[in-house]
Amino acid sequence: MRRGLPTLAAVTTALALLLAGCSAEGGADEDGTIRLSFQSLAWQKESVDANKQLVREWNAAHPDIQVDYVQGSWDNVHDQLLTSFEGGEAPDIIHDASDDLADFAYGGYLADLRPLLPDRLTGGIPEWSWATTTFGEGVYGVPFLQEPKVLIANTKILESSGVRIPSPGKPWSWPEFRQVTERLTKEGRYGVAWPLKEPVSVTLNLALSTGGQLFHRGADGKVTIRFDEGDRVMPSTVRDQVNSDRSAARSALGMGGSDTLPGFFGGKYAMVPLGFSYRQQVVEQAPEGFEWTVLPTPAGSGGPAQGVSPQTLSVAEESPHKKEAVRFIDFLLRPANMVRLARGDWMLPTGTEALADPALRTEENGWAAGTALARALRPAPAQSVRGYPEWKDKVATPALQEYYSGAIDTEELRKRLVDDGNRVLARYQR
Repeated sequence: MRRGLPTLAAVTTALALLLAGCSAEGGADEDGTIRLSFQSLAWQKESVDANKQLVREWNAAHPDIQVDYVQGSWDNVHDQLLTSFEGGEAPDIIHDASDDLADFAYGGYLADLRPLLPDRLTGGIPEWSWATTTFGEGVYGVPFLQEPKVLIANTKILESSGVRIPSPGKPWSWPEFRQVTERLTKEGRYGVAWPLKEPVSVTLNLALSTGGQLFHRGADGKVTIRFDEGDRVMPSTVRDQVNSDRSAARSALGMGGSDTLPGFFGGKYAMVPLGFSYRQQVVEQAPEGFEWTVLPTPAGSGGPAQGVSPQTLSVAEESPHKKEAVRFIDFLLRPANMVRLARGDWMLPTGTEALADPALRTEENGWAAGTALARALRPAPAQSVRGYPEWKDKVATPALQEYYSGAIDTEELRKRLVDDGNRVLARYQR
């Protein structure tokens, strides 16, 4: 997600919500029917269809509490929500991601859900997932979908190379992964393409496998940045693949995940690290007969651990119908419904019962490979860090982009991330 000054799209969406709020006359119709606005960020057709169908099912069963579906966008959600919060016209039920919640939670814009959540919901989602939406003493969102990073590989290239095929129980180490990509590289083909247009979250999340943490909270509760040895392994591996080994495509560094797929299908890249949900695009876009497989990302001393920022459902603090909003969230996230949402988004549910559903355990399209990684998922390092959006945009993104391209060395990267970064965080922790 990009964050910065409110865009025209953000303002337009906020105005649309303003009009919706006005038409609802304070959240209730003249006959006393409660009206809730649910802003969803679903964007893939299957996901949008699943969300809208669940809203219809709720409305049919609850004539006294009606939910209005509002379409939002991941491209501008932070700015759009900030505009709607400050304008007093936020949606009642808010779909977002856990790494976007800290400033809204500490700013008083989101409701603390602890007194409202039913035991079924709190007990059905692991504690580590709840940690991603816990800020201070409050819980400000329900984590419901999660997306591990995986390697999507060309099966024929992989098998013909003779390299060891990794499994969730025995993934490649980072040094082994570097060697494998060298072996897979031939004239006209790179072993891997790293789409790093947005490099920060993938760098932080995959560094957990080597013990990297970057953000460290002291006894006083304040967060400082350190760039230790565990933080260096993943980024230095990628930098070496691009600049020393020539086993990773330099042109991919400025790409988004979708941008790499044509080259992947054409045999230009043997593997691409992508979010789990990209499997849908592979299924839809791959040429007939193209064979692909899902592999775990490399691991280090921390095992196959990687950070994730689950998608979340929150309630606006200003909503006059918080109790009803949480009732809808509870309905939306019943195990069977959570499976529907996960399949629609091609992601993993956080709920333990939903994750065990046979529909998510099939070998087809790599579902089983993804669910096998669920136990290794951890909260992304930046989850509760105030000032993270500014650090990400102004410090980390340009520094990592220059580092991966070879323009700066490791010491300069450390200096920027740590020295410049701690100055940013200090302003938020006075």
